[in-house]
Amino acid sequence: MKVVLKNLTKRFPSRDKKHPEDVIAVNDFDFTIPDGKLIGLLGPSGCGKSTTLNLISGLEKPTSGQIFFGEDDVTKLPPENRGIGLVFQNYALYPHLTVRQNILFPLQNLKGDAKMSKQQMETAALNVAKLVQIDGLMQRKPSELSGGQQQRVAIARALVKMPKVLLLDEPLSNLDARLRLQTREEIRRIQKETGITTIFVTHDQEEAMSICDLIVVMKDGVVNQIGAPQEVYDSPENLFVAKFLGTPPINVFEGRVKNGRVYIGEEDVLSAEGLTDGDVYVTVRPEGFKAESDGVLSLDLERIEVMGRDVSVIAHHTKSLNADIRAIISSDISLDTGLSKVRFNLNPKKVFIFDKTTEKRLK
Repeated sequence: MKVVLKNLTKRFPSRDKKHPEDVIAVNDFDFTIPDGKLIGLLGPSGCGKSTTLNLISGLEKPTSGQIFFGEDDVTKLPPENRGIGLVFQNYALYPHLTVRQNILFPLQNLKGDAKMSKQQMETAALNVAKLVQIDGLMQRKPSELSGGQQQRVAIARALVKMPKVLLLDEPLSNLDARLRLQTREEIRRIQKETGITTIFVTHDQEEAMSICDLIVVMKDGVVNQIGAPQEVYDSPENLFVAKFLGTPPINVFEGRVKNGRVYIGEEDVLSAEGLTDGDVYVTVRPEGFKAESDGVLSLDLERIEVMGRDVSVIAHHTKSLNADIRAIISSDISLDTGLSKVRFNLNPKKVFIFDKTTEKRLK
């Protein structure tokens, strides 16, 4: 099911007497979510991603704009008539019901032509339980399940009606690191097998980048960039996107462009042919550093952290805006830890330059 958001805006009245103007949670969101794709709404807390999800689900009403499922305008439809499946961060299972009863619950409330026989409901519940691999837990109650198992029950309950759109609101936040990794892979598998258009809200950029077909990066209710995860990572449109995506985070330096060259401090580090002279932000991905004795950029060495196949060089520079500069290099490269400085050349594909005033990328 294709989902179209047209100039979607949501304002909340201010509760601050000193600042009576409305709070804009979502500001003129305009986007088409392709049929059968997994889309990630990504951004820090307060960016408007959960509000956007609530608008799509019908839990919130937009201040202005429209929402279409396919060709149908669902802007004013209540949630129960939209054909959605919704999975919350805290599972929201009925504690007094078994897994089987939790999954059956949405089917038991169907009316009219959608109403199912008891046998049809049992078959549908079992099929979806097998899909999320909990068919052996049907007689247990939520308190007898692990966090990951409870989340699978919540997903099964959302899927059992075969919704037009599946909405996931921070579904992995309550899981430990290993279980989070396993569950996100399961979400991707389930989405692929069912082909249901899925919208996944998260503040974790690693989650979004690993399983989504497209990511929507948001800040203060405004969409900053939309694209395939790797495309957004490799070509951020502004400084916020560059800083938000990537682990470890991108390294940001104060620099300047002069006569077609980029300078960090007094060091000429890169060509900037075609760019206007002036102050800029120079950003370098951690993997964009190449440790070489004749490197163009010198950093003050703090320490070296060995991480198996990679080595993380922790350093400082007077023009760095990061507390620590992190450069990731291969463990095959040997660095003299007794040195006070280490030199690097930069991979131009991993360096992005941004206007100092607008923070937009200069290309």
